[in-house]
Amino acid sequence: MKDMGEVDVILDIKLIRSTDGIVISQSHCVEKIIEKFGYQNSRIAKMPYDSSVALFKNESGASVAQLRYTSCPDKIHSGAFDKLLRYLKGTVSLTIHYDRSPAVLEGYSDASWIAKNFGSNGCSGYVFTLGGGAVSWKSAKQTLITRSTFEAELCALDTTDTNVE
Repeated sequence: MKDMGEVDVILDIKLIRSTDGIVISQSHCVEKIIEKFGYQNSRIAKMPYDSSVALFKNESGASVAQLRYTSCPDKIHSGAFDKLLRYLKGTVSLTIHYDRSPAVLEGYSDASWIAKNFGSNGCSGYVFTLGGGAVSWKSAKQTLITRSTFEAELCALDTTDTNVE
C-alpha cells in the first residue's frame, strides 16, 4: 500500500479544505457533462424539470423500453433531458460547506397538507445537517391520507425519526 497524501477528489466529489472546515463540490463533474453534450452556450433553467410534463416508461418489456429511450428518445424525453442539462449548468458553482466546529447533528422536518383535495396525500420532507452542511435529506408524498396539518406534521416527524435510527 502506498500513501498518496490527502484526497482531493473521491467519487467525483471535490474536497476543498480550509481552516473553517471542508467544502464539497461537483463542479468539475457537471462541467464535463455540459461539455460532453455541447451545452456550454445554452441558457440556464431555474428548475430541473417541468412538473406539468408526464414522463412514462413503456411497461411492456421494461428492459427493451429502457434501451429504446436511451438510443432514440422521443420529443418529450429529449425536452426533459435538455431542461435538466440547462438546470445543471446553473448549479455549477453550488457547494456544501461543513464547519469544523461545532460538529452537531441537527434534524429538521416539514409537511404540507392539501386541504382542497380531500383524499389526497400531503408531502413531507426532512434534512439532517452536520457542521451546518446537509448530510441526508428526502422529500416525498406521504403514504397516509391525513385529515389535518397536525397529522401531516406528525407523519413527517415519524419518517424523520425512522431515518435517525
